[in-house]
Amino acid sequence: MWKELWNQYWKRIIGAGAGLFFGIIYLAFGFWDMLFLGLLIGAGYWYGKQKEFTSGSVFHWERMWQSIAKLFRPYR
Repeated sequence: MWKELWNQYWKRIIGAGAGLFFGIIYLAFGFWDMLFLGLLIGAGYWYGKQKEFTSGSVFHWERMWQSIAKLFRPYR
């Protein structure tokens, strides 16, 4: 059962584990306790899930840059 879960969801597990690791480091040296820990675990899970379904970058930097440039074009 565990092997099957690992084979199917290994990127999600790695992402959530990375979020948990960085969350524990944050809790050891910071304050916001469980709220920030949950945010980091959720972000790691989301990133791992996105990497399962897409090949390449999760963030579309070119499209983001074009939309930001479009917003600020009237201020030139």
